[in-house]
Amino acid sequence: MIGVNSLRRITAPRLIFIVALFWMLLANAALISNIVRVYPPDQGNLLFLAGLFLVFLTANVLLLSLICWPWVQKPLLVILLVLSAAAAYFMDTYNVIIDQTMLLNAVSTDRAEAGDLLSAVFFGYLLLLGLLPALWVSWVNIPWRGLWPELKGRLLLLGPLLLASAAVIGLQSDYYASFAREHKALRFYANPTYYLYSLEKFVAGASDANLGPVAAVGEDAHIPEIDIDRELIIVVVGETARADRFSLNGYGRETNPELKKQDVVSFTNVWSCGTSTAVSVPCMFSLATAKDYSNKDIKTRENLLDVLTHADVNVVWLDNNSDSKGVAVRSEYRNFRSREVNPVCDSECRDTGMLTAIADYVEQHPEGDILIVLHSMGNHGPAYYKRYPSDFETFTPVCRTNQLEDCSQTEIDNAYDNAIRYTDHFLSETIELLKEFDDRFETAMLYVSDHGESLGEYGTYLHGLPMMVAPDVQKHVPMVLWLGKHFDISQEGRASLAAARNLSLSHDNLFHTVLGLMEIQSEVYDPALDLLNISGGRPANFRYDKDHDQP
Repeated sequence: MIGVNSLRRITAPRLIFIVALFWMLLANAALISNIVRVYPPDQGNLLFLAGLFLVFLTANVLLLSLICWPWVQKPLLVILLVLSAAAAYFMDTYNVIIDQTMLLNAVSTDRAEAGDLLSAVFFGYLLLLGLLPALWVSWVNIPWRGLWPELKGRLLLLGPLLLASAAVIGLQSDYYASFAREHKALRFYANPTYYLYSLEKFVAGASDANLGPVAAVGEDAHIPEIDIDRELIIVVVGETARADRFSLNGYGRETNPELKKQDVVSFTNVWSCGTSTAVSVPCMFSLATAKDYSNKDIKTRENLLDVLTHADVNVVWLDNNSDSKGVAVRSEYRNFRSREVNPVCDSECRDTGMLTAIADYVEQHPEGDILIVLHSMGNHGPAYYKRYPSDFETFTPVCRTNQLEDCSQTEIDNAYDNAIRYTDHFLSETIELLKEFDDRFETAMLYVSDHGESLGEYGTYLHGLPMMVAPDVQKHVPMVLWLGKHFDISQEGRASLAAARNLSLSHDNLFHTVLGLMEIQSEVYDPALDLLNISGGRPANFRYDKDHDQP
């Protein structure tokens, strides 16, 4: 009769193989489903699909063979089982990839945003794929047989797997060449190897946090003496809004009933710097273009708000989202996520509550130009139904859960579009507020979303996929410009702006467009990226920096 002690006894190589196989069979549904979507099983590729399973299994065995050693193997396996269960939930549910950007999003999110992502299904994953296997690993007895026997055992396990993997790759090299070149993103779903690789990169990047003093940008920025009018500019940073869901851009549903009554220009061909707030927001305020931007930039170099401060502009960041992602660390910052500060709260605090602070701020700054940034909650998912007051539930029925896969496409679309309608109302109210200051300032509002959103296309939800593989709906964003009646622009210039609504633009344009709106001269200003300049709507009296050619 087999005793309990013998059942508990298991060698390290056998444990490694069991855990690696467990992950492949139960924690890699996203990997397998995405591979099968690209390579539908048939008689011609069954050997290839079986070989891929073997290759990824071998990778897991190799990983565990390298890290599972006495004193650390049980704690490491427990941690990895729980982390891999959580990763499996997010990849299976939303078809996301756990890369450096997603890890940055995770550490940047606040409690409310994190709560929107959790559900009973998440805790089910955590229990069945994480905690129960972790308890079993904690229970078993792993004898130490000495260094050589242990190495021999691992070589006997790993050697045949490596040889078999090499054989299947060699036999079907054409398949694997295509897989490596054309479908690189598929291996990003490998659990846990890819998120561990990303974690190592993320930690290495985080270790660069203390990079010395921040480099100055645009210290020469100034407002020319010829500019005697004060500017009051509001930049609205949107959240998770798709350009194709704005009726101003041709969407079939009326999602912009209020903005269409305002004299706005909606630019239809605008592309984001990234697919997540943590990347896009600091990138759009950076002097660097999307091509050159890195996560170090926000820590090592001043941004647009600093340039404005050098020019003695009054700058304030009002936030109804998580935070400024490092943009406003040297500027005045106010958080509107609490009822103590935001007077417009029901089930959650609303973006329009930020507008209540603007009049007082303007009156408290009787001199100098003013730039106000409003960082909105917008369409932050997956709980889109929470992003608007009940009065804005125009499209029904709506998805009332964060488990988007449990809702119909119609319900998801309705909830998302209702949130767009509320953004429309918020922007229109912002314009109406600016009109109250029209006789004292040159006023303008510039709105642009940080990134878009997947709503179930190709089985993918939310955002955050790597730019190289992200669908256009995660990168194509709305941008809306409104200019007050006394803004220094001719009627011909306004007409040129409207005619240029299909111009190819991106987050790269924000930095220089704001400098142009504020009529600030600086060596860092690039007229080729100023929206008003390239559209032909440049203010009549604006003068370029001396080092730039006159138009």
